Amino acid sequence: MQTNPLPLVLLTHKLPEDWIASLSGKCRLLIGPIDATFLDRHLDAHIDEAIGLFTLLTIPIDTQLLHKAQQLQVISNMAVGVDNIDVSTCTKRKIPVGNTPGVLTEGTADLTMGLLLSVARKLPWAREDAMAGKWKTWSPTGWLGTDLNGATLGIIGFGKIGQAVAQRAQGFGMRVVYTDPNRVSSNSGIHLSLSDLLHQSDFVSLHVPLTKETYHLMDSCKLALMKQGAFLINASRGSVIDTEALFLALVQGTIAGAALDVTDPEPLPQDHPLYKLPNCLILPHIGSATQNTRRKMAELACENLIAGLEGRRLPHCVNPEVYEI
Repeated sequence: MQTNPLPLVLLTHKLPEDWIASLSGKCRLLIGPIDATFLDRHLDAHIDEAIGLFTLLTIPIDTQLLHKAQQLQVISNMAVGVDNIDVSTCTKRKIPVGNTPGVLTEGTADLTMGLLLSVARKLPWAREDAMAGKWKTWSPTGWLGTDLNGATLGIIGFGKIGQAVAQRAQGFGMRVVYTDPNRVSSNSGIHLSLSDLLHQSDFVSLHVPLTKETYHLMDSCKLALMKQGAFLINASRGSVIDTEALFLALVQGTIAGAALDVTDPEPLPQDHPLYKLPNCLILPHIGSATQNTRRKMAELACENLIAGLEGRRLPHCVNPEVYEI
């Protein structure tokens, strides 16, 4: 007697085998290329058969794709944010969508402090000058940076990552203020309105999800509210900042500098003018890029996927209303 075949799952990117070992025996996997920015043609050819979808944030899971995936029962996103997924359509289709919160909090907070320190003390530019032979001797006025001790850090978005950044910043002797729709009972920061935060902060760090409300949150008007000597840090989503407005603010000296782990568009084209600015540091979205963090993200994404395949409630579901419909 033949047994039913294992459910088909499309994994949009190649991942280390030991990261997804828990999927063995649970499903049939079709795996895309390591650097995909859209659903690979080989996977797309089987989207109508797929029961599960394991995706990374670089793949748009839009209405058109979902329309073709008529048998889909679960989507597991290896990220905290799900702005790459049409969650509303998934909810109407009763498809639970999983994400990976919590496991990347510490790694992203560490990277945020790395960005902050790098621009405050001009580390990348000092290194370039040393390599270019511009380091002739110890200079009392060379490569002067900004002190963190006593400076004010404004955190926009005071969830788990924002609070973890606040704790680290206090260790450097910084005054921390924050803005968030929800006031947080915490000794890590003082709640302010967005405008007051921008007026007061020497460093502004973004830790909000990408939504309709936060799209281009930092536009020309908001950038103009910042101190002229302030720095903008972004380790959330690139589209939270209006890229063109940021470029003009950096060129015109509206703010002192920026450090970006995320950009809009992403990846930023090699010929983009932001790369040429001496007061802008750009990284290739590495906020969660530690061995431990990325493995935990993959393992949690596997847990969500397996639960969905087995008809169980996802451990981390962004649209739990699907279980009430």
